[in-house]
Amino acid sequence: MLTEFSHVFAFLILAVLFVAGGLVTSKLLRPRNPNKFKLSSYECGEDTIGASWVKFNVRYYVVALIFILFDVEILFLFPWAVVFKPMGWIAVGEMFTFVGILLVGYIYVWAKGDLDWVRPKPFVARLKDVVVIHTPDLHPMRNQESKSLHTVA
Repeated sequence: MLTEFSHVFAFLILAVLFVAGGLVTSKLLRPRNPNKFKLSSYECGEDTIGASWVKFNVRYYVVALIFILFDVEILFLFPWAVVFKPMGWIAVGEMFTFVGILLVGYIYVWAKGDLDWVRPKPFVARLKDVVVIHTPDLHPMRNQESKSLHTVA
């Protein structure tokens, strides 16, 4: 039993040496002449405008991760479809359970709003929007005089 693990360990060491050897060889053989153009940011052949370190909206990554998640999960349907007949009705029930779990996850992501590309801005309540501030009238006679003056004139 130990000899089987020694084969795995030998392949692991060989893989690490192969990757390290490639990195060291490329470091020794590549030319080193950096210039302004090589050190600049490159985006589809266009010159960058402004800083090249900009914040990307997190929705790009969320949509990509959701796509990969559901894409990989749906990939499990193909082997099942190939060997469906010999497996019987138990396999059909298991696959409906699997698809049901995927559907629940899809509905959750949809209800959470992660599939909406343009989200509405959240409403942030301010104190003046929530509480009606009423200032008491400290000089009632002055206000009465000004009202009577405006009505007479």
